[in-house]
Amino acid sequence: MSVHREISAHSSKQAERILGYKKLDAQREFYIEQAIEKCKRGESFQVEEINLVTEELNHYAKANHLPDRKYVTREMIQELCNKSN
Repeated sequence: MSVHREISAHSSKQAERILGYKKLDAQREFYIEQAIEKCKRGESFQVEEINLVTEELNHYAKANHLPDRKYVTREMIQELCNKSN
């Protein structure tokens, strides 16, 4: 029974790690979408907030053996904006 508990505990911890990762990734995507919307409206936008979350996400990913994400540039946002028009 001890092995079963250990496996269950490991699975629970892994699910927690993935949930934390998904929350950070969703926050990053939210900021990316905001930047794209501003770009579409011709407003000024920044990528610093996106990259702060990206940095946090990448540290979390490294510590938990999960995939990292690329840092975002203004050019990347402009390309995404142009593609969606």
